[in-house]
Parts: sequence; structure tokens; C-alpha cells
Amino acid sequence: MSESKTFTVKGMKCGGCENTLKNKLQALEGVLSIAASYQDNKATIEFDPLKIDVNIIGAAITEAGYTVEE
Repeated sequence: MSESKTFTVKGMKCGGCENTLKNKLQALEGVLSIAASYQDNKATIEFDPLKIDVNIIGAAITEAGYTVEE
């Protein structure tokens, strides 16, 4: 069973930024899909909560160079 969470992500400026974020998150075990939009400052992540939690996903977004807002 999967869950989905939409993060507000600041700092994405272009499609390349979306790809950077997607590549960072796809490397995490338990992340199933990523839909990122620099225009909307949003990233919706589908994940397996038995393998990963939202705190780890948020930390990975920050490690990729972006700011997560609640």
C-alpha cells in the first residue's frame, strides 16, 4: 500500500531543477513516483511507508539544494 504527499519546494527554477530533484528522490528505496513542477513550487511523491517516511524524503529534497515549506 502506498501513500502520497505533496511538498512545497522552493528553489526550483527550470525543468533541469525538476530532473535534479527527481533523480535524487528516485535513488531512495521506497519512493515509487515523483511529479515535480518548478512553476507551482510543488513535488508530489508516492512512496511505500513501510520502506521510507516523509522526513527522509524532506531531508533528501533539502540535500538536493531546495527548501521544503510546510
